[in-house]
Amino acid sequence: MTNHGNYQLPMNRRQFLQQSAVASAGITLGSHAVFANSDPSFPTVRVAPDKRNFTSAAVERAIERVKKTVKDPELAWLFENCFPNTLDTTVQFSETGGKPDTFVITGDIDAMWLRDSTAQVWPYLPLTKEDEPLRKLIAGVIRRQTQCIRLDPYANAFYSDPTKEGEWKKDITAMKPGLHERKWELDSLCYAIRLAYHYWQTTGDTSPFDADWADAMRLVVKTCREQQRKTDRGPYKFGRTTAWSTDTVPGDGYGNPTRPVGLIHSIFRPSDDATVFPFLVPSNWFAVVSLRQLATMTDKIRPDAAFAKECRALADEVEKALKQYAIYTHPKYGRMYALEVDGFGNHLLQDDANVPNLISLPYLGAMPASDPIYRNTRRFSLSADNPYYFKGKAAEGIGSPHTLVDNIWTMSLTMRALTSTDDQEILAQLRQLKKTHAGTGFMHESFDKDDPAKFTRKWFAWANTLFGELVLKVVNEKPQLVSKPL
Repeated sequence: MTNHGNYQLPMNRRQFLQQSAVASAGITLGSHAVFANSDPSFPTVRVAPDKRNFTSAAVERAIERVKKTVKDPELAWLFENCFPNTLDTTVQFSETGGKPDTFVITGDIDAMWLRDSTAQVWPYLPLTKEDEPLRKLIAGVIRRQTQCIRLDPYANAFYSDPTKEGEWKKDITAMKPGLHERKWELDSLCYAIRLAYHYWQTTGDTSPFDADWADAMRLVVKTCREQQRKTDRGPYKFGRTTAWSTDTVPGDGYGNPTRPVGLIHSIFRPSDDATVFPFLVPSNWFAVVSLRQLATMTDKIRPDAAFAKECRALADEVEKALKQYAIYTHPKYGRMYALEVDGFGNHLLQDDANVPNLISLPYLGAMPASDPIYRNTRRFSLSADNPYYFKGKAAEGIGSPHTLVDNIWTMSLTMRALTSTDDQEILAQLRQLKKTHAGTGFMHESFDKDDPAKFTRKWFAWANTLFGELVLKVVNEKPQLVSKPL
């Protein structure tokens, strides 16, 4: 996220544990209350029950089941803290006239990103079949995302108060009240479709998909068409007065030049950093998946043959262009995907920790992990040939220009494990995640490759919930990996 804070833990893990073990209720670590626990090695750092924003019986049952299965006490403790963090601390749920509404902040920023809000509640979807209040909460996220898109499909982050004007109101773009930030990120709209489609597939409930939702989805497709920029550069431009070069767009606000080849521009990455070449390859693959999901929903829920056909045609066009323009033949790795291209033959060869990224493509449903081009791309992304792959005394993994050099993102370690078919690789990521939380009991945005106590964002719910998703997946699919201490 933009405006991330840099935090350095003021004590080492041993000091933290010693102090927390004897702490009385009410002492805080960042945004999380610390309460005395019978096990001094792993003090309770989760928010107290009466202070939680939302409680799910199904999530609590999942926590107890995982704690019984995972034999590594620290890993079980981390799961108990991280998996419910979105519900405990970031959701604001209400219901009016039988229609749920859920606003989801990212953590230490009091705004709702379309991307983050989907990712934060995503791991709870399978549990909605046994928890009606949880189902309503996620339906409320879909309804809120619908209203956000209708307000402005080019915006990435929103306030709960539709009249509020925030710190970026002077940005050189069409800012409106209710917008926290207006960075055009293609993946934002894809995430809204991802949540809607899988909610429908999981629950069978079609109540969130009303006329407003249909209107929002037409805006999604219209925006994607505009950002193919076949006849003109479209209505979106962006500028900001900032000391960070990646926090604004070079030139006249439209991004670097491209050739109109059918790909969709994304002026910013999911890190909220500006793209170098505006055809962001992972986001375009995400769009292919999402547009086909939207076509299926249109067929089954709100029949509109012409709109469904348009969605499929756009998906096919983008996929064809990806296969023609996004592949680079590397002298070491062979045919692989670039992170960004421009249609002129230029390729940016790197990966970024934020999802969608190159290693996340199977996770997003774009292709199987066995795809040969993906396998080559993955080998590149997880190597020293990726300029944002860092290896240090504490860990090794992918970082991001968003946090500069030498900072590894916990999300990249988690995603590496989520997309791996190798048991030893999965275990290696779990071990790294276990030893780099700096004694806090929570995942952070990033940490120094040599010193996890130097980290960014002490309250970042997406990283927490994604870690919980990984542990739950391992427990469900490969319980033997956690049947003994790591």
